[in-house]
Amino acid sequence: MTEIGGSPSAAPTLATLTVRLRSAGCVFAEDEARLLTDAARSPSDLEDLVQQRIDGRPLEHVLGWAEFCGLRISVDADVFVPRRRTEFLVHCAAEVVAPGSFVVDMCCGCGAVGAALAAAEPAIRLHAADVDPAAVRCARRNLERCGGDAHCGDLYAALPDTMRGRIDVIVANAPYVPTAAIATMPSEARLHEPRVALDGGADGLDMHRRLAVSASEWLAPGGHLLMEAGLRQVEAATGILAAEGLATVVHRSDEFDATVVVGVPRRSRPGCKEIGRG
Repeated sequence: MTEIGGSPSAAPTLATLTVRLRSAGCVFAEDEARLLTDAARSPSDLEDLVQQRIDGRPLEHVLGWAEFCGLRISVDADVFVPRRRTEFLVHCAAEVVAPGSFVVDMCCGCGAVGAALAAAEPAIRLHAADVDPAAVRCARRNLERCGGDAHCGDLYAALPDTMRGRIDVIVANAPYVPTAAIATMPSEARLHEPRVALDGGADGLDMHRRLAVSASEWLAPGGHLLMEAGLRQVEAATGILAAEGLATVVHRSDEFDATVVVGVPRRSRPGCKEIGRG
């Protein structure tokens, strides 16, 4: 990542800010102090940014961006913050995209997954969709630099009908937190991210079911549906895909502590490569 601003004369301020942030419970207080100092336009602006962080607002919302797959992704306030674990979803999808692939980043949030895939393979034809208008506005900014577009609506209903049966890769970091577990999440997520981006229903897999139901209708021959899921949800998630006539592959990364479930319509052969199975 490229640093912005900053100077040796700011060192005493950094030390002071580090103490304040650490006292507020920020684990990486020194790094956060540097990032906030670099982002501030004036001493008063810096104080405002630090106070927002001390009050519990996610660092990415305070800065206005998140680092994801080595990219600086714009993240507006009250939009879901992309997690590092979801970089594994990008790695898995990158194995099955090719120049010219028609790719849809479903439940896109700020569009981080789609933007990272476009960085890995610039020649893809990229679209994204989310039900949250604020997320779609943010995603459009992130995707315009790679020629992608974002659509607002409920899953496949957001997409132009001309895409039906033509999509090579659907990649989705759909919400998969069980409703009852929302209350146990860190306050940064629970209080500052939209519930629609977190709540996956009773077992966390409501959106996975809805994605699977119509996947064969929207995927091109040989297409892939890739969805992030919790490790304990793998058996249920693969069962959902199989019930809709999809052959399944599961990828697991201990490095990212992440699991990706892949479905391929049975009229096609599953071309997924095994990646980082742990």
